[in-house]
Amino acid sequence: MDVIAQGQRRGSIIAPPPAGPSGYDGGGPGDSRQAFPISKAHLATWILLTAVTMLFAGLSSAYIVLRGVPEWQNITIPGLLWANTIVLLASSVAIEFARTAVRKNKTDGVKQWLAVSGILGVGFLVGQFAVWRQMVQAGVYLQTNLHSSFFYVLTGAHALHLAGGVAGLIVVLRKAFSNRLSADNHEPLKVWGLYWHFMDFVWIYCFLMLLLA
Repeated sequence: MDVIAQGQRRGSIIAPPPAGPSGYDGGGPGDSRQAFPISKAHLATWILLTAVTMLFAGLSSAYIVLRGVPEWQNITIPGLLWANTIVLLASSVAIEFARTAVRKNKTDGVKQWLAVSGILGVGFLVGQFAVWRQMVQAGVYLQTNLHSSFFYVLTGAHALHLAGGVAGLIVVLRKAFSNRLSADNHEPLKVWGLYWHFMDFVWIYCFLMLLLA
């Protein structure tokens, strides 16, 4: 106190306390330097995608190992899977059009392209059911052989996760139609688009693995 008083009497300027570690100077919660690099929604999505990756990595590892056993018998992959793949990729293209529209604040375009993506996503799931029906009609079931077992498990697991993506799309669509998505605030669309594109990648990986048996 005596030092401060002497400094004031002499007209000197007392220097502020030094900044703490990493340059933190005691700013409040709004200090951008303390903000987390990604949002909680993105973090949760990446954790989910990591779990999905581990699931399919385990299945594909077992597939590769068992493919070399003498009992392995290849099955014929239905040609409809090619059309389903194109439909799923088209749905991802529609997402990118929706993201472009939201960055330009074109709300009608966002709604339209999200709807298109959703229709294509549901179309892919319907196509997968048609593929399974073709397999059953051909007498190829889950327990027929190892290849058929992996076919049903891999395509079924992917369809289940994609159905979850369709449920997420419903949430995003509700926000779009209530005009709660804009160029400055479209986090739900970004998070959902990340998940959907990832499921596209998983499908292509599974499809090629089954096709090249």
